[in-house]
Order: sequence, then C-alpha cells, then structure tokens
Amino acid sequence: MDDKAILHLLRQHREGLTLAEVFKELRTPRKERAKVEARLLDLENRRAIRRVKGRYLLPLQSDLVRGRFETGGRGFGFVIPESGAPEGARNAGAPGAGAPEGVRDAGAGPRERDDIFIPARFAKGAMHGDTVEVLFRGTGRERGRRGRPEGQVVRVVRKEKKSIVGLYAERYGAPYLVPLDTPSREDLPLVSRGAFFPAPGALIAVDRGQLTITDVFGRPDDPGVDTEVVIRKYGLAVDFPAAARAEAEEVAAEAPDAAAAAEGRVDYRGWATFTIDGETAQDFDDAVSIRRAPGGNLVLGVHIADVSHYVLPDSRLEREAYARATSVYFPDRTLPMLPERLSNGICSLRPREDRLAVSAVMEFDAEGTMVRADFHPSIIRTAERLTYTSVFKIFEGEADEKARYAPLVADLGLMRRLAASLRARRVAEGSLDFDLIEPELVYREGKLHSIAAFAPNEAHKLIEEFMVAANVAVATFLDGRGVPLVFRVHPRPAAGDLDALRETLAHFGIMLPKPDKVRSHDLQRAIRAAEGGPGEKFVNVQVLRAMRLAVYSPDNVGHYGLAKPFYTHFTSPIRRYPDLLVHRILKGALAGARPDETDLPAAARHSSDQERNADAAEKDLVEWRIFRFLKDRLGDELEGIVVDITRAGLVVELDDYFVQGLVAYDDLGGDYFIQRSRGVLSGKRTGKTFELGQRLRVALAAVDPLLRRMSLVPA
Repeated sequence: MDDKAILHLLRQHREGLTLAEVFKELRTPRKERAKVEARLLDLENRRAIRRVKGRYLLPLQSDLVRGRFETGGRGFGFVIPESGAPEGARNAGAPGAGAPEGVRDAGAGPRERDDIFIPARFAKGAMHGDTVEVLFRGTGRERGRRGRPEGQVVRVVRKEKKSIVGLYAERYGAPYLVPLDTPSREDLPLVSRGAFFPAPGALIAVDRGQLTITDVFGRPDDPGVDTEVVIRKYGLAVDFPAAARAEAEEVAAEAPDAAAAAEGRVDYRGWATFTIDGETAQDFDDAVSIRRAPGGNLVLGVHIADVSHYVLPDSRLEREAYARATSVYFPDRTLPMLPERLSNGICSLRPREDRLAVSAVMEFDAEGTMVRADFHPSIIRTAERLTYTSVFKIFEGEADEKARYAPLVADLGLMRRLAASLRARRVAEGSLDFDLIEPELVYREGKLHSIAAFAPNEAHKLIEEFMVAANVAVATFLDGRGVPLVFRVHPRPAAGDLDALRETLAHFGIMLPKPDKVRSHDLQRAIRAAEGGPGEKFVNVQVLRAMRLAVYSPDNVGHYGLAKPFYTHFTSPIRRYPDLLVHRILKGALAGARPDETDLPAAARHSSDQERNADAAEKDLVEWRIFRFLKDRLGDELEGIVVDITRAGLVVELDDYFVQGLVAYDDLGGDYFIQRSRGVLSGKRTGKTFELGQRLRVALAAVDPLLRRMSLVPA
C-alpha cells in the first residue's frame, strides 16, 4: 500500500475516516493491515495527515495537486500546479529585466499557475522538471514560508531527467555522488564507476535509475565545464538531428523575392526599415519603420521575420521548435530554437538583403492612441543594422553617430517622439515599470574581468514600446474576430501577497490600500515613492515579487503588469515558439482560416514550462560565474542591502555583484536578536537594530560557487 492511495482516499472523505473505515475503503486483507497502519503513522509523523479523535484527515486547508517540480539549487524547491493554483501562491523567482515586459518573468511566478514552496526535507528525491504530486497547506495559519503555500512531495509521477549531476567523492574507497541538482544534499552511494575513473572533486553525471557514472565533465573551474553542467542539469537540447538540419538547408534555398511574388505579399522594400539590437546579436527577428500619414498621424511599421513560411506544421523543424520552445542565451554561447541556417541566416533580417516578414502597420495620433492597424505577409529589405548604443548616442546628439546614420536620423526622431507618447499613455493606464539593473559579465582575453551593471537605455525602451504595441494590436485583432490564439496573460496578484507587500512597504512609510482595493496605479505610486531613496531597489523587488507570473494561455485574463486587456507574443518567432504559433494563426485569419484549438492548451503549457526552465538555466550559470569570481576576493569589504531576515541570519544582496550572502546571527555582535516585526531585527541587550532595506558594509568571509552560498560578516 503506497501513500498515494491513502491520501487520495482521505481527499475523497474530507470528514475523515477511522482506522476501521480506512481498512474497509481500501479493502485491506487482515495480513496487510499492520503495513497500512504503519503507513498512516509515517504520514502522521510527516504531518501529511492528522488524527483527530480517532479519525484520520488531511491537514487543515490542504490539497493534493500534481505539478512540475523546480529548484534553483539552494536547498529547496517549488511545485507549479498543472491547473489552477492555490490562493496566495506567487512568483518565487528572482526579478526579471526592468521594462514593461519585465513583469513577464516576475509576475508570473507562472504565472497564472503559481508555486508551492517545498522544503528540502520534503522533496522526496524530486529533481528539477519532474512531475510530482504534492500535499500543500494553503491559507490561514497553515501557510508556510512567508505566507506562501507550503507542501511536501508525496510521489514522483514522472522523472523528467534520466541523470543526476554532482561532485564525485569517495568514502573508504567506495564511490559516492554529492548531488548538485536536487534539494537534498545527502551523498548518494554509487553502484558502479562504469568505465570512468574520475578524481575526487570532479563533476560527473550519474544514471538516475542505475546510479552508475555516465559522464565526467572535469574539474569545476575548468573552462566550459560550468556551461556543460548547466546544460545537462536543465536538460537543454544542444545539437539538431541531421534530418532537421537537412530540412533547414532545403527550405532556406528558396529565394525570398520569388516566394513573395508567388504569394502576393505586400512589398515594403521601398520603406526605410532598420533593425535595432545589441552589439553581439545574430538573430534579427524585428525591424521598424515610420512615416507620416496625410493628416499628421504617425504610421509605425513593425516587421517580424516570417519564420512560419519556413517552419511548417508537422515538419522536422516544427518538432524541434516545439520541443525547445525557446532559445537559451548564455554569456558565451547560444542554444537556438532553430538551426543557424534559419535563425542566423534566411530568417534573420540582415541589412540590405530581401527577407520575408509579417508586418503590423499601425497608425497613432498625437496622444499615442492607435487609430488603425493592418497586418500583411510582406517582403522587406532593411537599410541598416543599428545597435542600441548607436541609437542612444544619436538621441544624445553625438555628431559622429548622427553623420554615420544621417539618412535615418529624422525617422529616429519621429520614433523617439512616438515611443514617448506610447509610454506616457501606458503609464497613465496603470502599466508597471521596474527599472531594475541586471548583471553583465565583462570578459577580457577569455577571462571574467568584472561584473558590470546593465540598465536599459532609451533605445532599448523605444524598441520595447514598439514591440508591446504590435503585440497588443495582434491580440486585439484576433480576439475581436473570435479567433482562438495563445495569449500572454498576467493575472492580478493574490490577496495574500498584496497583504504581505502592504506590511513590508508600510515599514518604508509607503501605504497601500487593503488588498481588495489595490489597483496597479497604487503599485505605480509605491514604486515612484521609493525613487531616488536608499530603499528604491528593495521596494521595486518587493513589488515585483508580489506579482504572479506571466504565462502563455488560450484563456485570456489580460496582462496586469502592462494594464492591457489583450496581449500576445508576436515579435520574436526566431527564438520563441508561441510567437511562431501566433504568426500561423494571424496569417490563417487573414486568409479566412481558423486554427485547430485542441493543440493550443498543451502548446501554451509546454512553452511556459520551457521558458521558465531556460530562464533558470541562464540565471544559474551567471550566478555560478559571479560566485566563482568572488571566491578570489575573500576579505574584501563590500556594500550591500538587507533583503531578508531569516532564522539563520540577515540575507544581504551585494550592490556590485547582484548575488546574496548570509550574515549569521553569531557575527552580529554577541547579542540575542529578536525579530520585532517582519522588517525589523533588534538586539535584546544592546538595542541595535537591523531593518529590511538597510545598507550594510560587509566583508566576504567564505564562498561556495557550486552551492551558490556565501558567508558575510559586518565590516
């Protein structure tokens, strides 16, 4: 008799069952009753069930749900329910990038499906990506970590990964694995080394079922080992099958102008069109152009690579794109969703080359209101490949840059004006902007030289405004015609999370209404109230973490963070599968066809999961490299901010390195500290206080790059 059967039975009988009734319902033979009673006792000891006056019941406010297990390698995990979400669940991840769509990774914590916190001791061997059944406590006094629903894994339904990554160790000559990608840090005895003879301390992969070594990566500090380990840890696809590569070569051989003539595409090659991307970008999937309408309005063209022309349903390329669902970007390596023959070749909107596109041509009045939108399969030819840096320099008035791109300066001026109008209108509607700085790894001669702060400039924000406008236009057009599609949805924050945020912000003198009265404008005002102050970053992060995650869904609930009733992803089909799907749906709608609705829920769910997995992998590798960089700086004094108060001590985020470390209570000065409120810690003897958002100078005492742990002491 397994735990699942008992828990399922008690879920059906919320009133509880006596021992005799359990035996009866399970039809337990007499000789098996002792085993069932032992399972009941074990479940009770683990608080998976409770016993009241001789009746066995599920814990108060609990439920048994199935979902995807995720862990960031910090000794705990989260479960994202497959459908629905417990009230109070929220985004568990670190904040995403700042601009309007930054909410996408913050706010969802999926984002309509939300997370249940799983302590390491209750993970029951689950690994990142596994499908599990979890028993959670949802509301009231039964809530767990910081008010979030907390639970325990009762069964691993499906193992996503076949291998475990960790450090090789030996105990009295016997081989062991010290796992790095499970919440539990317990060493696992290995059955066999196989054909491998790794040295202790090497990073290895082990077959999860057989517990035998399948691969040896090398020492943790060897070049490229960290990337290979992260790829294996998150189960990322690297190479494309030969059949998919051959298909890419075949479809890329077609000349764009011939295809355009055969399909009767709208020809925008006469428009001054250009791309604006980062210096190292290769896959240019969006280009922009602008013109004045006869009445003085501005007509914006957003031209997106027509990947759907080359990647057809049921093709080998389609299967690969669906499986990966997103490109993954590491500091020195990209794992593309499509073979490079497409992603960096025929689909990429390279300068002065004919390319097939899907164009959204939108007309805006002086206030930034969209008065008209038309959509066409098209052919374009970009005039230039601009960078964010170049465009920003032009906006700043640099003469050399303006002379270099003289034919485009006037158009950039019109775009700048339009973007400002769009942004002002979006903010007036209640859209949330999180101007958070992210780490950028700076390399010299192949070695990590420093950690820089990356913040989007005006050119980044201009392109983001235009992409948001195109996404809104496409979603509004398709929904208005009753065409099923995959929306990008971002639900309203849960009441419990808003209540916790209200308490935290009150500590900074920022007041929010009661949760049921909070509007996005109130959160906007909270963010503005912290601008320029020492707690600005902390307040931004707290508001962000109170959000649910944005996810893909065929069921529209609007986008709370952007304050848009209709929103989708249309602008990046080279690197995101949902955008490719939306292109097919849009082109079909323009031709009078209707999509097959049956595939949309699965595609949306899979794409959301793959997006989260890719985001976690990218963040994991960057953090690993930052921690390894700091390992050579032990004893350095650094500035940071208190971002949490835990049972173990103060969690401090370092200003210049964007990672967190722990100041243990024993290192705070020989006092007994009491947490007076969620945001204040006070010494009982000295009265010394530490507060959330407080700036603190600390010294780096110890760093473990593999476990992403860092010990700090007051400087």
